[in-house]
Amino acid sequence: MIDGAYAAMHRAILSDQTPNLFFLHYKLPQLTVESVLLIPRFAFSLSCVEKRNALSPTARRAGYVGCYFVLDRIPPGARIPIIENACPISSSQVRRAYNKIRSLEELTVEKRGWTLDVLNGIHSLKKKEFSIVDAYALEPELSKLHPANRHVRPKIRQQLQVLRDIDLLEFLGGGSYRLR
Repeated sequence: MIDGAYAAMHRAILSDQTPNLFFLHYKLPQLTVESVLLIPRFAFSLSCVEKRNALSPTARRAGYVGCYFVLDRIPPGARIPIIENACPISSSQVRRAYNKIRSLEELTVEKRGWTLDVLNGIHSLKKKEFSIVDAYALEPELSKLHPANRHVRPKIRQQLQVLRDIDLLEFLGGGSYRLR
């Protein structure tokens, strides 16, 4: 999804000033709303924003650098549907979905990025229950998102504990976990 200036969004994420975003998809020429998606302000991390190439020197806004939101890097639970397939979702369902992930808001911006990336990776496993070995399989992708970190496995373990502490995961014992 195309966004505005990369530097502005980068600053907004680091200073915890990201707005809640609503993504609207509509059908032309009928002008009917097909879907509305809410992404809460605390669901954005630097890894979900990609820098676009700078505009060419001959462009009217030469040198301008925009960005994209990479929506599949935002955990599925943080992509809250309000309207889906042209049908409104009940307000109680929307509130329930929002409250389920609201605990992410308690994390500092510095911690939130890794936590969101690990949570998104866990969801990509497409398993309700998973093992630490499954989580370690995320190491290559997390290494790409966080190239400065040379201790990815310990960081994964740490983030699983964070996700457990904020009640998004349940520790089952013996290296096994369940998504809540």
